Amino acid sequence: MTATLQTQQSVVETLNRQQANALVAYLNYKKYHWLTFGPLFRDLHLLFEEQGGEVFAMIDELAERSLMLDGAPVADPSDYLPTATVRPSVGKLSVREMVEEAIATHELIIKEMHEDAEVADKAGDIGTADLYTRLVQTHQKHRWFLKEILKKGDALVS
Repeated sequence: MTATLQTQQSVVETLNRQQANALVAYLNYKKYHWLTFGPLFRDLHLLFEEQGGEVFAMIDELAERSLMLDGAPVADPSDYLPTATVRPSVGKLSVREMVEEAIATHELIIKEMHEDAEVADKAGDIGTADLYTRLVQTHQKHRWFLKEILKKGDALVS
């Protein structure tokens, strides 16, 4: 394999990981959406649905970018979990634990997308670097909204 093909394959591998991460994050969001409860139920129920939908839309963008680079996206359902670094949510969680888990997921994805943008940049792939730059902003916004929920002193629930 030539250096160019290896470099391109490295970029496709990052795209595959992020595609798998997006699916696992989406499924975690559906869990939170269905199982949230308490005084902020309505707001959190809707927030988890909204943010999950935005993450879901990323799956196709990441897969199609792999195809644009003559790579192959993750297609077999059994390949998603081994490819993802985001772990599926497990067990019954408190609302706080759901929010904290979602924040941790975004922090992992943000960190990896920064690294993946560098891989793409070094490969001369400005399209993929731009995709990561755009998607990381969505994850940063999601993390911000979730972190605000956990702040104390709102005189409503904390």
